[in-house]
Amino acid sequence: VEPADIDETAFPGEVPRLHVMRLAAAKAAVVAARYPDAVILAADTVVAVGRRILPKTEDEAQARTCLELLSGRRHRVMTAVTVITRGAARHRMSNTIVTFKVLTAAEIDHYMASGEWHGKAGGYAIQGRAEGFVRFLSGSHSGVVGLPLYETRSLLLSAGIG
Repeated sequence: VEPADIDETAFPGEVPRLHVMRLAAAKAAVVAARYPDAVILAADTVVAVGRRILPKTEDEAQARTCLELLSGRRHRVMTAVTVITRGAARHRMSNTIVTFKVLTAAEIDHYMASGEWHGKAGGYAIQGRAEGFVRFLSGSHSGVVGLPLYETRSLLLSAGIG
């Protein structure tokens, strides 16, 4: 595991799909420059409500705002994956629709107390307590976790790995 340490700020007017694809590709490129003979796999995940990209929450107020926005609503979780090997980059993306139940103030408070929200896109981790908020999911559960396994396996096989 090698952090890329790139600026993840969205460009003005950048739509979520292009944003997440750009970040995964940039992360892979930065690490590939350090290790040119290695197989590099990088990914990035965004949670979006319409064209609005929700943050990777760093404080409780930010996470609470995200959960209040997602309460009872449908949103998209997009995870882009890039594999670089022998100088060639390959890209895939998963796009999952998630709908949360209407969250009570007590449910949000309980989730905030868990700390699972910290550093998570949209303020939640589906692989934890937030799974109980999901009323509907269409797409890749592993993509919502942060690494879509089908797309990743497909990329690795196309690169001759696996």
